[in-house]
Amino acid sequence: MTKEPRSNSPASRDPLWFHGGFAASSSLLVSMCFFTSALYPEAHRVKRGSPALINPTFQESAEDAGLLYEVLLAGLHLDDEGTPLGQVDPELASLRKVQTLEVICEDVLPRRLTDIRRLLARLSLHRGALSRDDFERTVLTMVFVAQSLEHLPRGHQRELWSQTLLELQKVIKRDLTLR
Repeated sequence: MTKEPRSNSPASRDPLWFHGGFAASSSLLVSMCFFTSALYPEAHRVKRGSPALINPTFQESAEDAGLLYEVLLAGLHLDDEGTPLGQVDPELASLRKVQTLEVICEDVLPRRLTDIRRLLARLSLHRGALSRDDFERTVLTMVFVAQSLEHLPRGHQRELWSQTLLELQKVIKRDLTLR
């Protein structure tokens, strides 16, 4: 039995090597692909005590868009620490679709500035048009940032939140031009 001579190529010396000279394991590559595709990772996690919704979405029709507009006009405040539907008409808030919106607002949308900036970094890496779910969540995040700005005093924090709002607006505008 003869041994085959080993090649001196980088691929034969290092099992983690692949074309382009970058080294990565397959699990790292998978996690990198998941990281860039999951703009809202919280949407894929079920939280204890909340309705068992994985990847919840609100708008599936034109009527749903009208309902969202009605809920926003009725007083949906995403910046409240309590329930976002606390100021909405109880009859309107009891609709199953509106309860899904509450889950999205409480469990899926980023609420801290650092989390929103992280989202913007992921959005900047995203190529092509956003999925309908991600577009909806980005618009709702923009509403959250706009409502948060209302309560901030002038200063550095307000400036950071304002820049974040403008960057989210640019993402939405870019996405709309791709459609």
